[in-house]
Amino acid sequence: MTAAPPTPTFLDDRLSYWAEVTPDAECMDYGERAWTYAEFDDRVRRAAGGLRDLGLGRGDVVAFLDKNHPACVEITLAAASRGMATAIVNWRLAGDELDYTINDSGARVLFVGTELVPAIETIRERLPTVEQIIQVMPDGAEGDEYEGWLAASQPAGPSPDHSPDDVCLVMYSSGTTGRPKGVMLTHRAMVAHTINAHADWELEPGDKSLVAMPLFHVGGTSYVQFAIHDGFPSIMTRDPDPMSLATAIMKGANSAFLVPAVAQMALAGGPEAAALFGKLKFFTYGAAPMPLPLLRAAMEAWPDTKFMQVYGLTEVCGVVTHLLPEDHLDADHPERLLSAGIPIPGVETRVVDPFLLEDVAEGDAGELWFRTPQLMKGFLNKPQATAEVITEDGWFRTGDIGRFVDGYVYVEDRIKDMIVTGGENVYSPEVERVLTGHPAVAEVAVIGVPDERWGESVKAVVAFREGQSVTEEELIAYTREQLAGYKCPRTIDVVELLPRNPSGKILKRDLRKGYWADTGRQI
Repeated sequence: MTAAPPTPTFLDDRLSYWAEVTPDAECMDYGERAWTYAEFDDRVRRAAGGLRDLGLGRGDVVAFLDKNHPACVEITLAAASRGMATAIVNWRLAGDELDYTINDSGARVLFVGTELVPAIETIRERLPTVEQIIQVMPDGAEGDEYEGWLAASQPAGPSPDHSPDDVCLVMYSSGTTGRPKGVMLTHRAMVAHTINAHADWELEPGDKSLVAMPLFHVGGTSYVQFAIHDGFPSIMTRDPDPMSLATAIMKGANSAFLVPAVAQMALAGGPEAAALFGKLKFFTYGAAPMPLPLLRAAMEAWPDTKFMQVYGLTEVCGVVTHLLPEDHLDADHPERLLSAGIPIPGVETRVVDPFLLEDVAEGDAGELWFRTPQLMKGFLNKPQATAEVITEDGWFRTGDIGRFVDGYVYVEDRIKDMIVTGGENVYSPEVERVLTGHPAVAEVAVIGVPDERWGESVKAVVAFREGQSVTEEELIAYTREQLAGYKCPRTIDVVELLPRNPSGKILKRDLRKGYWADTGRQI
């Protein structure tokens, strides 16, 4: 019997292990290129040597800005092995958001996809910490600066002085104050997540993992670790568009984590598209609620596919609960299809009155709290914000309202002013900050409303200054000048006055009720 691989301590341990034990096994497929475990490990070691030779060491940060690309995984593992962190930047951010994020990370080296170089050129003078920029081509064609840098670098092993508690990733999420927050994730937390979060979806010989979700999301970066942990192949797509996903499935990808919108897209694509997605052995979905009619339609269309729902947050490296395949088929408990499942191994759960800070009775609603070794180290440069969400005894306050019934978690609402659209988090104050800057706008409330494709979409409810007005199209265009497209309102309603309580606070819950009344949920 073959001995089980040793439990990893650092993020790159399993890659090194499989490179030694199964060097010729397929590791990563991307476009027209593919690498074995030995080849991919060599690239990671060369990247580690290249970062060392650029003068970077333990505690430094590098940033990566591009659509999905294996180089992002290479840099993440290479930097981690030397005690550095990689800040993976959302390539959809607008200019002002982009320079804030890169500067907040303190990155000394920036790897940027050639498609996004123009965006960096416009803000280059506003990036004082960035000492060097290395461009990455999508296809590794001749003249690729990144490939040349790798080829010229001497391989370097892990740094002897790095620690499991070193930050290896900084993932940015939208902030309640209108600016993104850098979530600091350590080796220890990421390894714990990799082990615990896929305890019930291990791959089997012949399986291939489809990596399609953006790597600037934990849904991409944490998920890509699963196949590497098990020594299986990954097929990465640059975008999660229909053609790329179809190509990956035809290449043999049969295990995927995708947002619910992809299921709707596949079912709406006609019989051929539906049949192709039926080849998936595992369809894990999350990052946004799956409407029950869509879930039932997908399960009916793909009877041989095992469905699993996951719920989690960036601050816990990704997944903290899962609804397993057998729960999807449990005729005695159909109500559990509305749940987020049960906590994964290593996760403790509490449901707490958010004002009294006392546990509520089972079945009653309260704020979901989790305690887990997957918990972030904190928010980069924001100790006060960290203290607001992590208690002294290590519980993480999610800001989500839910219930705990018979061991199952039901997520029902949010305390924090957040909208989840197509798996992307949008904080209302961030959008309101921009809209209130328009000279015609007196006040505004941004809310999430039901959207059949994206789960929620962003809506602004606006009151104009006396004697002024502007069209919906003009106001949306104004937000697009300053915000990433997915954060901008899709629709705008105009009112004379926004509803307020006696203390003057806008009653967003009252605004939302009319839109959510027929859905049976609030998110």
